[in-house]
Amino acid sequence: MLRDLSLTIAAGETIAVVGPTGAGKSTLIKLLPRLYAPQGGVIRVDGRSVADWDLGALRQRIVVVGQDVFLFAGTLGDNIGLGDPALDRDRMMDAARRVGADRVIASRPLGLDAPVAERGANFSAGERQLVAFARALARDPQLLILDEATASVDPELERLIEAGIAELMRGRTSIVIAHRLSTIRRANRIVVVDGGAVVEQGTHDQLMVRDGLYARLYRLQMNARRSHPPPPLADGEARSEPPPSQT
Repeated sequence: MLRDLSLTIAAGETIAVVGPTGAGKSTLIKLLPRLYAPQGGVIRVDGRSVADWDLGALRQRIVVVGQDVFLFAGTLGDNIGLGDPALDRDRMMDAARRVGADRVIASRPLGLDAPVAERGANFSAGERQLVAFARALARDPQLLILDEATASVDPELERLIEAGIAELMRGRTSIVIAHRLSTIRRANRIVVVDGGAVVEQGTHDQLMVRDGLYARLYRLQMNARRSHPPPPLADGEARSEPPPSQT
């Protein structure tokens, strides 16, 4: 439950929301598209209370990409375009290329016409996630919410789509909730939530110097990754290096 939380996000700003399990991160982003109704206070989008927006118009401006991606029975094109006549095949393929989902399409002989089983059972978790990113980019939302959106993607695929995600966020307001703290270091601002309240705000470097909750969470994750390194790659397979961090 959120309490006494006040947060302003400027247009075009990328905000990362982090905190321990149960801190209120997911509640925060479900309030924006009115999946939850606030019991007190006001949630505003473009200066207007979300309660005053037409629900359809509000949700057209917002795209949420979560950890548990749902693909429905049909084709890859159906799942990316969602039946929107404004999204032709060229636009879907352009979105797919920009987020790395073109490799998923190219791996199927029928391309965008490749069949998708119920819940995407004939695609891996990483492939489903890439399709979800292509779906999001094709819609060109004004507000993008990434809720643990790379948690199901293995490290190699995560590096592949990192540049695509950065392009997806460019020019639009973005809220990122990431399980892997290393993925949100380039946010304009990191908001640390605990017990339903904002307890810290700043860049990665600022919060590390402050040595508060964020710094403790970050060190715990980095120590865990060093203790459990990724498995060795197959012969001849190259492991790409992550880009240098930017804050």
